[in-house]
Amino acid sequence: MKGISIYLIGWVSLSLMMVSCGKSGKSGASMGDGQLHGVSPSTKYVMPKPPGMVYVPSGTFHMGPSDEDISQAFTTRNKQVSIYGFWMDATEITNNEYRQFVNWVRDSIAATRLGYTKQGANGQPYVDWVKAKNIKWNDPKMISQLASMYVTPENMIRGRQELNADSLKFASEVLDYKAAALNTRDKKTAPARSAFINRESIMIYPDTLVWIRDFSYAYNEPMAKKYFSHPAYGDYPVVGVNWKMATAFCEWRTNFLNGFLESKKRITESDFRLPTEAEWEYAARGGRSQVSFPWGSPYLRNKKGCLLANFKPGRGNYPEDGGMYTVRADAYWPNDFGLYNMAGNVAEWTSSLYYEGAYNFQHDMNPDIRYNAKDEDTKRMKRKVTRGGSWKDVGFFLQNSTRSYDYQDSTRSYIGFRCVVDLPPMQKR
Repeated sequence: MKGISIYLIGWVSLSLMMVSCGKSGKSGASMGDGQLHGVSPSTKYVMPKPPGMVYVPSGTFHMGPSDEDISQAFTTRNKQVSIYGFWMDATEITNNEYRQFVNWVRDSIAATRLGYTKQGANGQPYVDWVKAKNIKWNDPKMISQLASMYVTPENMIRGRQELNADSLKFASEVLDYKAAALNTRDKKTAPARSAFINRESIMIYPDTLVWIRDFSYAYNEPMAKKYFSHPAYGDYPVVGVNWKMATAFCEWRTNFLNGFLESKKRITESDFRLPTEAEWEYAARGGRSQVSFPWGSPYLRNKKGCLLANFKPGRGNYPEDGGMYTVRADAYWPNDFGLYNMAGNVAEWTSSLYYEGAYNFQHDMNPDIRYNAKDEDTKRMKRKVTRGGSWKDVGFFLQNSTRSYDYQDSTRSYIGFRCVVDLPPMQKR
């Protein structure tokens, strides 16, 4: 996959190059009438609708509790904020969608070890995906060549060859824009660009043992064995994915799309990412500023008495809402923006750091608070906001305003995620 370079400096020289390389009659240098006409950085732009995503328009809402703060934690004080429009996945990322990521990582690692690579224009080796299609995972000869990707003989069960999940690692490489913005004001003393590039190897296979680990003295082995691997659960939300794995998926999804666009000589798009806490709450409300739940009602049932989400009704009647554990990612009715399961099913990771007093000092325009916690940081600094409640939570956690958190390196059977992407505004949609 061709790498995507992002430059903080050198924009002036890049613009000049574009001008000088423009076609006759199009670039500023070749205009014959001496007038200002402007120079586009690319061909005519046509924004495609991202598959499986819906547009959340710009707007203003009151972020915080729409009802009494029964926890009395004072971490969700009401505040009016404005949000810029974005695209958001209509459903949580499913097992099938996440499996595409896992298979891509698996195949890219195998192709590299088999020598199925080619040299790019910048001198760096890239996977030759034409040759990579020849990888046959059931071929004994190929299995022997990729022995390091499989479990060792002493870890086999009945001699069955199985991939070692620990061998599936994604090479993350992202630029920390916030750190760069804070440390490049003085050009004379500013660190080199490399100081703001975060490189990390991230294991990406879902932790299937969460189904057992999360619940003491409970029989959940069937879910641990089949939830991610069986086709019956293909359209169910992926779980067992920690915050780092979710951000790695977003990074891969960005590179996967932009690599295709570059191959077609089209302009690349913005990065897929996790939503901020404020974006998530704004999207969950569906354009209704003062409502308790995404469906607009202050109640968990409709007028017929039917439950409106997948959660823990009453004192623990789990199957009453139609699902003992998770349900399909597109179950129940969507909210007014067309988003499914913004309450219940699985809680969702956001990009925001969980800080109790964040609402007191965040900006009222696209509020956000982030921190790229290191492995050596305290657990407090690794807290990331989760929203929406899950299949094992009581109704309070399903409210639009309820904040919760988990640690960025923790995997759970009740936390998944969905992506957002920023695309330039268009006159017509």
